[in-house]
Amino acid sequence: MIRLPDAKGVFSDYRLSGKVIPAACLPAGAARVVFSAAHVVADPFTANDPSGPATVDWKATMAFRHHLNDLGLGIAEAMDTAQRGMGLDWPRALELIRRTREELPQALVFNGCGTDQLKPSEARGLDDVRRAYFEQVEAIQALGGRLILMASRALAAVAGSPEDYVKVYGDVLARCDQPVILHWLGDMFDPALRGYWGSDSFEAAMEVALRVIEENAAKVDGIKISLLDKDKEIAMRRRLPAGVKMYTGDDFNYPKLIAGDENGFSHALLGIFDPLAPAAAFAIQKLGEGDRQTFHATLDPTVPLARLIFRAPTQFYKTGVVFLAWLNGFQEHFIMLGGAQAMRPLPYFVELFKHADACGLLRDPELAADRMRRLLALYGA
Repeated sequence: MIRLPDAKGVFSDYRLSGKVIPAACLPAGAARVVFSAAHVVADPFTANDPSGPATVDWKATMAFRHHLNDLGLGIAEAMDTAQRGMGLDWPRALELIRRTREELPQALVFNGCGTDQLKPSEARGLDDVRRAYFEQVEAIQALGGRLILMASRALAAVAGSPEDYVKVYGDVLARCDQPVILHWLGDMFDPALRGYWGSDSFEAAMEVALRVIEENAAKVDGIKISLLDKDKEIAMRRRLPAGVKMYTGDDFNYPKLIAGDENGFSHALLGIFDPLAPAAAFAIQKLGEGDRQTFHATLDPTVPLARLIFRAPTQFYKTGVVFLAWLNGFQEHFIMLGGAQAMRPLPYFVELFKHADACGLLRDPELAADRMRRLLALYGA
């Protein structure tokens, strides 16, 4: 039992469900390719100001990656869930990629490759964007890492037409030594990416992205789109060339998209599969066994939790992800890079606690309740 406040500060008793997701590990050749975009753990004892260089607790950060690998999940490394471009800069991102590669050499890992060392305000043209992409491509490939080509704020700032995207992506893909995953991140996640692919129209932007894929099909493993609109994802999925995967990045509609329909399905590359990792492993194992009922019974109830974590302003979803990692004992504190733990209000955390409990995502309910009490005390409750 724990006493929790509502949005008006009125307390009432809450009894934990005691439910816990059954243990599971995705086997090789699972029904879907599944990546969890993983968070990083900040060093709470750093003397750096939140606006200064990121200081990472490497031990706890890597322990969480071992947890994901033990569940049979792939790792999408150094992505926006790791606060890439919102606390984690390129030098530390590369260090993160290196450490994951060294500690988990056999794991399925793709790594975020972008242009975040180039400030959009300092980009003078497409060649600056190309050089920034090339630098990261070469550095990650030198470590033997696979790539996720992240959307570029700098490219969005300097591109004058859809053709500019086609040219830059073609040049960058030519430098890639293995097929990559493209990443289409909507402006709800990053307002600086508004009009990506050269248009505010989804239909027009999709045509440009498809052209990039079709002209470079041998260099493209798949594309992840994070637009929080299942119909847009399905429309593009049905247009992809044979052999090119759709990875859902839709943190609002993932059960339906992963389950699929008579015309196909999406694989997964999701930030929500950081806190939902045990549920994802169990559900997709059941999907592979042909048990769609248990798949939906496991994942469907997590959707309200995901929608709460990713509510607008969506870019602050990382706060919810790290909060749940703290409740579950994956880190000893609730401190984030850039002070991002302060980007959501107390009622948000109370509701996350309740939703996570109801979904069986608190692996040690007593520990989670104790930590929730500590957070309430910090707020004077």
